[in-house]
Amino acid sequence: MPRANRHFLPGHVWHITHRCHQQAFLLKFAHDRQCYLRWLFEAKKRFGLCVLNYMVTSNHVHLLVKDTGADIIPQSMQLVAGRTAQEFNHRKDRKGAFWEDRYHATAIETDDHLHRCMVYIDLNMVRAGVVQHPDLWTHGGYREIQAPPKRYAIINVPELSALCGFARVSRFQEAHRGWVRAALTRGKDARDGRWSEALAVGSKEFVDQTKSKLGITTLHRSVIETGGAYILREPNSAYTGNI
Repeated sequence: MPRANRHFLPGHVWHITHRCHQQAFLLKFAHDRQCYLRWLFEAKKRFGLCVLNYMVTSNHVHLLVKDTGADIIPQSMQLVAGRTAQEFNHRKDRKGAFWEDRYHATAIETDDHLHRCMVYIDLNMVRAGVVQHPDLWTHGGYREIQAPPKRYAIINVPELSALCGFARVSRFQEAHRGWVRAALTRGKDARDGRWSEALAVGSKEFVDQTKSKLGITTLHRSVIETGGAYILREPNSAYTGNI
């Protein structure tokens, strides 16, 4: 897989994926997944990280975040990934890398593509055959979106609702349940690497604009159409990833 991308643009929504080192199951225990979420909550408190969805699996993590500027995303990722690794290694009396060297960030257009990416994240453990519905996976954002906790909330549900085009959170939650139900009914839970491997996903205008804003970092990247969306692709990437 090409070297992971992590350039950010204020105002954009980003789907971040981060794999454990050599795809080892270092997050297989609930204690360690909860540790990651505890530090994610701390990043929200400390830096103001705007989290829109998340999924912590046994060997990788998905985050959907909005870039509000001031290097908030890089600082947050350094805190969350670093502290999770430190606690794990200390508890296991272990040395060595916990994460792959870099996480990957994909810019997602805030329209139909956003809710499709959100549902794709929700269904990760369904695709893995671990659960039959995202509500059954404790360390995913589906539950929090549908029933936001009064304390220790990680996801900014009102912001997510607005970005998906809804004035009322309750209407958004209803639509969210419907999107997941439809995806499960129609078998739309297949793996789709573009959400985790492209540099941008959306309309042609959005992807072209993102490429222009990212400048020299996208010099040799191509804009192509696939699966009803345009993507800004890495060189020689076929988008067959398994997360």
